[in-house]
Amino acid sequence: MDGLPQRFDIDAPVFTVSVAASLADMHAQTLRGYDRLGLVVPQRTRGRGRRYSLRDIAKLRHVQHLSQNEGINLEGIRRILALEAELDGVREQLDRLADLVRRLQSSDRAARVFTAESSGAVHAGRFRPVRRLALPPSR
Repeated sequence: MDGLPQRFDIDAPVFTVSVAASLADMHAQTLRGYDRLGLVVPQRTRGRGRRYSLRDIAKLRHVQHLSQNEGINLEGIRRILALEAELDGVREQLDRLADLVRRLQSSDRAARVFTAESSGAVHAGRFRPVRRLALPPSR
């Protein structure tokens, strides 16, 4: 087992059409049709052979579920896949922004203040919190 990778890349295009069809419990012609329609587009070898990844196979199963169990037509499935991809992109962007905010907050002691105008323009600034003075106890 020394030659095996530590982690398997789910995006590695390693499965031929026949193997991917078997793993997705579909006919190979269905995979070719989905490729032509742009629903699940595998990577290509130099000889133009299709190679599917584990992520592609999961997507094929998802398409099959939407079609067979939910009764959604192929155009509806195309739209669902596009929206899911857009949502994944937004989530990735949100994760990057949250990470950036964490790094900015921990980078210095100056707090950042953002103000917005009614026009939508946003301005960034800094302020340092005022230290509170200890007041003598009241009598």
